[in-house]
Amino acid sequence: MKGLSGLAEKKHRHERIVMVTAYDYPSARVVERAGVDVVLAGDSAATTVLGYETTRAVSIEEMLMLTRAVRRGLTTTLMVGDLPFGTYEDNDDLAVASARQFIDIGCDAIKLEGAGPMLKRVEALVAAGIAVMGHVGLAPQHARTPEDFRARGRDAASAVSIVNDAIALEQAGCTALVIEAVPSNVTEVVMQRVAIPVIGIGAGPATDGQVLVYHDLLGLLETRPAKFVPASIRALSTRTRCSPRRSSRSIRVFERTSRYADGGSSGGSPALRLKKRSAAATAKNASPIHVKRLSSTRWP
Repeated sequence: MKGLSGLAEKKHRHERIVMVTAYDYPSARVVERAGVDVVLAGDSAATTVLGYETTRAVSIEEMLMLTRAVRRGLTTTLMVGDLPFGTYEDNDDLAVASARQFIDIGCDAIKLEGAGPMLKRVEALVAAGIAVMGHVGLAPQHARTPEDFRARGRDAASAVSIVNDAIALEQAGCTALVIEAVPSNVTEVVMQRVAIPVIGIGAGPATDGQVLVYHDLLGLLETRPAKFVPASIRALSTRTRCSPRRSSRSIRVFERTSRYADGGSSGGSPALRLKKRSAAATAKNASPIHVKRLSSTRWP
């Protein structure tokens, strides 16, 4: 079991962990060049890439296709596969069979949501030699309506439940943990009670690191970044955010240059030269700036 030992080493050295999602070959290349510690082939692809309304709709076949593409884009970075809804909850055999498909295509670990009945699934996966990243707090796979996407742990009972879930997941064998949409003071208690690396998203600055969706990091969605995205990154991604005006301008540029049939002998068509300059700028400047800010910024 390769697992996520590298994250535990970073935690021991008190170095911040940066995890970013990727859903295809080019995004995997970008985030690896930027130096992230771990890539999550996340089921958030359902809403950011595939156009579904919730993550509950994505199938394991779709997730495996996307994860294979991510794997081809990575050479050294740790990769975690996200078990989609409905592929692990019912019984241990189903969980192991689903997880094995992700491990077989190159994942170093898998992630699943929740505790309670899922503790048995974690134990079965670990017994099968599969490294597991747990997930507490807001569990998007369990959200059915927009109202379900709200912070957890705001009252004493739910706060205690989150802390106990984190402890139980570690005891069941998880080697890392994601904590999502939880008040900072609850996260601080979790950090005092577990020894495994804890990666936060909208859970305050006390965690060992942070995870962010690739599209939020680079402003590739029409919507504004979530509130938990640091202000410095929100400012950068807002300036590059997808917009109808920007898309229309790009299409007009393409329309003007599409009459060029080949590159000729002068360095290629204007469109090809524009593409090369854009790719070089992205690889050299854009992504490392964002990831550096993601690693060093103070989180709310």
